Amino acid sequence: MGLKHALEADHVAAVASLASKATSLREGLALGATWGLGHTITLFVFGSVVLMVDTMIPEQLALTLEFFVGCMLVFMGGAVIKEIIKKRIHLHAHRHADGIIHLHFHSHAQDKVDHQGSPHQHTHSQQFSMRALMVGMMHGMAGSAALILLSLNSVSSIGTGLVYILLFGVGSIVGMALLSIMMVVPLRYSEFTANNTYQGLQVFIGLATLFLGVGIMYETSVTHGLFV
Repeated sequence: MGLKHALEADHVAAVASLASKATSLREGLALGATWGLGHTITLFVFGSVVLMVDTMIPEQLALTLEFFVGCMLVFMGGAVIKEIIKKRIHLHAHRHADGIIHLHFHSHAQDKVDHQGSPHQHTHSQQFSMRALMVGMMHGMAGSAALILLSLNSVSSIGTGLVYILLFGVGSIVGMALLSIMMVVPLRYSEFTANNTYQGLQVFIGLATLFLGVGIMYETSVTHGLFV
């Protein structure tokens, strides 16, 4: 169930947005696993409290958390689109000494940055991402109500319920890590072999994430009457 939970639309959108910035399979794996860790932390905290006090999360609170997830997805999708605009990538014609004209994609993102003394000077991003952790924690809070309801109906003791949530969390960590790799592979491949495909994938991920976030915000606020 944890593996299946990782494939929900809002989770896929969030991980795709995170993975779009990954520079390697290892980094993509770390981002997905970190998202799953954050998701598991909040599920376990919320689940422990609810199971121990034998109560349910109020529906209004659950809807509010879902609304904030929508806001977060809009922000993440917008950030992907903003990054593409910032890079200012365009098709560029270049004539070689032999007179043959080649077309390639070119970016002016670094035009105002001094050229590095060595082309091999670069920085590696940190393997642990606080952003991925916080996004996962937010999703964990929003999805905890349904999970806890299912837990209370299927377990006979608090201890069993906590083990259930932990196993669910492990499944979601593995699922999100695998999903993140599945996102990174086509992005990295297209970046080095077909830049126009890479940019198209980036735009698609950004817009899909943004519109999904808007849809979640609309559903919680209008359809379910959050602000009524």
